[in-house]
Amino acid sequence: MNIIKNAVLAAALLAGGATSATAADHEFKLHHFLGEKAPAHSKMLVPWARQVEENSGGKVSIELYPAMTLGGRPPELISQVRDGVVDLVWTVNGYTPGLFPRSEVFELPGVHTNNTKATNLALMDLYESDLKEEYKGVEVMFLHVHAGQGIHMRDTEVHTPADLEGKKIRIPTRTGAWVIEALGAAPVAMPVPELPTALQKGVIDGAFIPWEIIPPLKIQEQTEYQIEGAGKERFGTTTFQVSMNKERWDSLPADIQKAFRDASGPEWVEQVGEIWAGADEFGIGLAVKAGNTHVTLSEEETEAFREALAPVTERWVDEVAAKGIDGAALVEKAKAAVASHSGN
Repeated sequence: MNIIKNAVLAAALLAGGATSATAADHEFKLHHFLGEKAPAHSKMLVPWARQVEENSGGKVSIELYPAMTLGGRPPELISQVRDGVVDLVWTVNGYTPGLFPRSEVFELPGVHTNNTKATNLALMDLYESDLKEEYKGVEVMFLHVHAGQGIHMRDTEVHTPADLEGKKIRIPTRTGAWVIEALGAAPVAMPVPELPTALQKGVIDGAFIPWEIIPPLKIQEQTEYQIEGAGKERFGTTTFQVSMNKERWDSLPADIQKAFRDASGPEWVEQVGEIWAGADEFGIGLAVKAGNTHVTLSEEETEAFREALAPVTERWVDEVAAKGIDGAALVEKAKAAVASHSGN
């Protein structure tokens, strides 16, 4: 089935789609799962691609294909790039559970709380020493997180973990599922584009996702409440990657590789953090303007959530031990790396 899908996708690429106005020496297709109106596309992926092109002196052309334009479903993006069906992808690591276990450490509650820039830089710090081996078949351009998981509810105001008991909550990753289970709710996995319909039809009672997704998917029209912890504390986050097919990368001359690397360094991942934080502020502002209630938990209420979520880290440590990973040490290393950048 994958061979058939890849053949169809390859035919679509050959047939065209978005085309470059001028021919370049090195042309790339970047495939991802959100629409053109999403900040991830317009404010992150497009500027990054244009910077690579500029760095190359016009030798590189990157065409973006949003909203799975080239076919397949979001969980298939990583296989598409590994198989060389597309050149580049932006995808959620957790769409393929268990494939990036070390990187999951940054998704755990208490590792990322609310500083997106710091977590992005920490991912970069640990990449060569701890994370790289799980990205076989691709060359990572950059890793990042979003502002962190908030709670969106159709019609339930949440102030304690007990308020979520028995509720069906959309989750983005398996670590998100563990968080929801620890809070007594039932996790429901689905790619984010399916979220509006699921909320509207009552298939789920809420969602575990940041505020930035509110505008492109009009989540304010399907929910009444947005909930986060004291000081904008979130309950974990999601890791993402922009990656290139490894064989394609290895075939590039040094100056073209440098064009990509220079566009993907520490200053860029800090900027990505700012982009997602800014999009998050805009999203919650839009929801409040539409009449939704933005609930900021008190410190005491937030502490109750922290206590309820402590077993999530223990569960992750036990899970990755079977793969020979010292999870406890990696948690401490990740926390220390985030802390080292938290003054930025």
